[in-house]
Amino acid sequence: MGVGALLNIIQIPAGEMNNFSYLLWCSETCEALGVDPSLAPEKMLAALTEHRLTLKILVNTHGHHDHAAGNDVILTATKAHLAAHPAAEIDADMSIDEGALLPVGKSSVRVLHTPGHTPGSITLNPPGALITGDTLFVTRCGRADLPGGDPQALFGSLKRLATFAHETRVYPGHDYGPHPTSTIGFELANNPFMQCPDLASFVRLRMG
Repeated sequence: MGVGALLNIIQIPAGEMNNFSYLLWCSETCEALGVDPSLAPEKMLAALTEHRLTLKILVNTHGHHDHAAGNDVILTATKAHLAAHPAAEIDADMSIDEGALLPVGKSSVRVLHTPGHTPGSITLNPPGALITGDTLFVTRCGRADLPGGDPQALFGSLKRLATFAHETRVYPGHDYGPHPTSTIGFELANNPFMQCPDLASFVRLRMG
């Protein structure tokens, strides 16, 4: 099964830590996938109501509290299934790893395992886009000095994301950059962490 047609993506500011939540939805079926309800799950619920969507799956990009805190509110209200990487240490209904395809109406979203910020960090790859959690921000990247952080793994994950087409949209987990979204081409041109030529220079920049 391929990823199918383009999906609608709604970016939702979610909480005092500048988090972003996301809804991905199929225009034909109005079925949706939610990402990281974070510290303001009521905003995701409001967007579901506004667009008359049915949430089928809720995904956490990783297990940090500021991304997963709103899970119970969303799951209780929608009866959706919770999905996360097995290393995310989340009590999920669905264990998802590299290459998994999550259905969203008549399309689907591919899962990329992108460790480094945490061992269980994932990036979601709907057609033409990357929802990067705390792996890649606009002109920045996630920390690697928290428990489970691994700068070598994070460097590898960023190098992997750098191979996507320049026009691929980047949707980060926090509003930390000059604008809320970007593209891989923009990041390659403007993100110093994406420009590091080798692991040693990346470690100096990220951990220094």
